[in-house]
Amino acid sequence: MKIFLIILLVSAMIATVVALVRGVVTFLQGASAEARGEGGTGPSATQLKSNRMMQQRILFQALAILICVVLLFSMGRT
Repeated sequence: MKIFLIILLVSAMIATVVALVRGVVTFLQGASAEARGEGGTGPSATQLKSNRMMQQRILFQALAILICVVLLFSMGRT
């Protein structure tokens, strides 16, 4: 069971880093488009995608923390 939780934890941590990098890259693409004057009224599709990626990052971080808590509880009971 502990091996399974550790694998899940590593997967959640990798997913967090991937979502973070994708969100930052998307944010930078949107920022460069705004600097060129391509921004209109309201949020652009790039800004919405960046926001969605950062929300996924928070979700993956919460999942990793939850797995850590379960892993620590399971290690304390043995």
